[in-house]
Amino acid sequence: MSEAKMEKRKSSVPSHTGRSSLPPNFSNADEDEVPTMEAFGVIPRGISMKDYLEVQNVHLFKQTNEKNKQEHHTDRYYNRKLIIRRGQTFDIQIDFNRPYNPEKDQFWIEYVIGRYPQQSKGTYIPIPIVDKLEVGKWGAQITRNEYTSVTVTILSTPDCIVGKFRMYVAVLTPYGILRTIRNAETDTYILFNPWCKDDSVYMDDEQEIEEYVMNDVGVIFHGDVNNIKKRSWEYGQFEEQILDACLYLMDRAQLDLAGRGNPIKISRVGSAVINSKDDDGVIAGNWKNDYSFGVSPSAWTGSVDILLEYHSSGLPVKYGQCWVFAGVFNTFLRCLGIPARIITNYFSAHDNDANLRTDVYLDEDGKTNTSLTKDSIWNYHCWNEAWMTRPDLPVGFGGWQAVDATPQENSDGMFRCGPASVQAIKHGHACFQFDTPFIFSEVNSDIVYSRAMKDGSKVIEHVDKAYVGQKILTKQIGGDSPQDITDLYKFSEGTEEERLALEAALMYGVKKEIRDEDQQQSAPDTDMDFHADNAVFGSDFKVTLTFKNWSANLYTVSAFLTGHVVFYTGVLKSEFQNKNLKVTLEPSSSKSVEVLIKAHEYLSKLVEQASLHFFVTARINESKKIMAKQKIVILNVPELHIKVIGEKMVGSEMNILVEFTNPLKKALQNVALRLGGPGLMRTRTKVFGKIPMNSSLTWEQKCIPQRAGLRKLIATLDCETIRHVYGELELEILDNPL
Repeated sequence: MSEAKMEKRKSSVPSHTGRSSLPPNFSNADEDEVPTMEAFGVIPRGISMKDYLEVQNVHLFKQTNEKNKQEHHTDRYYNRKLIIRRGQTFDIQIDFNRPYNPEKDQFWIEYVIGRYPQQSKGTYIPIPIVDKLEVGKWGAQITRNEYTSVTVTILSTPDCIVGKFRMYVAVLTPYGILRTIRNAETDTYILFNPWCKDDSVYMDDEQEIEEYVMNDVGVIFHGDVNNIKKRSWEYGQFEEQILDACLYLMDRAQLDLAGRGNPIKISRVGSAVINSKDDDGVIAGNWKNDYSFGVSPSAWTGSVDILLEYHSSGLPVKYGQCWVFAGVFNTFLRCLGIPARIITNYFSAHDNDANLRTDVYLDEDGKTNTSLTKDSIWNYHCWNEAWMTRPDLPVGFGGWQAVDATPQENSDGMFRCGPASVQAIKHGHACFQFDTPFIFSEVNSDIVYSRAMKDGSKVIEHVDKAYVGQKILTKQIGGDSPQDITDLYKFSEGTEEERLALEAALMYGVKKEIRDEDQQQSAPDTDMDFHADNAVFGSDFKVTLTFKNWSANLYTVSAFLTGHVVFYTGVLKSEFQNKNLKVTLEPSSSKSVEVLIKAHEYLSKLVEQASLHFFVTARINESKKIMAKQKIVILNVPELHIKVIGEKMVGSEMNILVEFTNPLKKALQNVALRLGGPGLMRTRTKVFGKIPMNSSLTWEQKCIPQRAGLRKLIATLDCETIRHVYGELELEILDNPL
């Protein structure tokens, strides 16, 4: 870390006040000098400390193919230092200047983290030599004593601080404690241990651990509930310098070192520091479609570049949206050893006051009143889940906890969200910390359609209780397909369990201005449906409105179709379609009306995710009844194609070809391509000034794979005209027999 950066961080540390005798200790990187000779008094003349036991060398067995990293599942980290997981034994070897005699010699091992080390805070850990190791206590047992070397097996506690420790070996002499000098080569990282039954992040399923801790590439689902799209994301938690970058985030969040053994605290401060809203955290959010001062959110291929840039500069990285916040947060959690996954909630309510209600206002004729309609429903929203026990909650509410780094609402003075027990969200226990009411509302809000009358009154016409939180997905274990986890967050609509969960939420303070008993409506005798053809970016497509009449009456319908270009957050940008329709419905009949949507109507107005929002309201003239439907249409964009030429083997060079064809009848300007893949190559970027209409480009890159096994290359294309263009290629890399 640069001196300038250290000084900047030190200057931001508040002066300590109150009764504490020491200042706050929230920097893993800062250190105090530890004396090599801690004398008990004046050392008599003529005494040489070299006459006593003296440490010559310490071996940590820290190579990737050695015992410690293999048994602790840390051999995948590109880090030459020892990395262990808490609550599990590891071995070290100490070489002395002479044979160790347990009858007269006494030594112990010390671990120190940060400044002002205190044993009571867990920042100074003296490890005694014991005859037998005891679970739950630090201890060291000599398992081999030959010549001038001893092998020591050390057991850490399952709740110790997670971070980078400095290591010393201390020898007791009659005149004082003789300690090894500060040696960065013996620095040791201690991480959470999901394999340890006594760790608060313990998981009992090896396949789940492999997916939620060890998998360094994930899949993020986006698009629309009826047109689910996916993209791969490089978490890269094992890549070089990423572990240090993740520890730096806790320093920036000013989380006291004593609290860094608690996954509840770490995930909560993580949800704040991943965004830059109020603490100059990792990622600056941008939902305005202008990315001229940074990188478009859709252009990132993963977390590595973002974390390394932030660790280097200390300044927020531009730009991110929900899936970028979630992707980087997932890297942070998995890197530290906390099981984590990304979930996607389709039609996610941003409920500012958590009143379980999103209002859509119509005028007296049934047209949308955009000046009154302020609430929005996100097409989808990504957040994270982290796995941990919750000793602060009643039994049964541990397991998956929802945490969200996207800055939406203020929680206890900062833009952060969670951890909220998913089980508590499902059962409506909104009183359980943290931010449970907000997430409950994201998946359970009603959409209330009201008619705003000219006299200022508002009349509720329709309540849609099933639109929000229609589907909640995560990546399946061991594959790239979606796993539907909606039932983990909510009971099926209309069931007794769902009613009880809502009653619990209301009892615990969640507001609901319209009670279900106020929503009783007679069975409808008309209905309306909306269907869109497969819509391809840059092409015309059709939408079809179908009106149904189940009654014995003849009805005439006045319908209004509006089309808006929208951000994926549901915020309207501009209108591109406005059509009035008149339909006559014979008794017990249905009628369909097709509307052609031309490419030139929407192309010039498109934003980030090529999302079109259609809103249809229809008035039955005879009964004055209002029907309303919303529909999101995600335009299908072209893909990047990746090919590999050459031997797919560790240490052997191979050629990668990325191909793209411009489908539009106009040239694309300033096109940026990115390509990367963990274990294969660091992300590289190339900018092409122009791609003429209907023409193709090929980008060739060379790489030398570093890791064997099933790996993935991920590519993105980004320009102002078209975004969210992805490509990926899974390939098996062979181990090099040499």
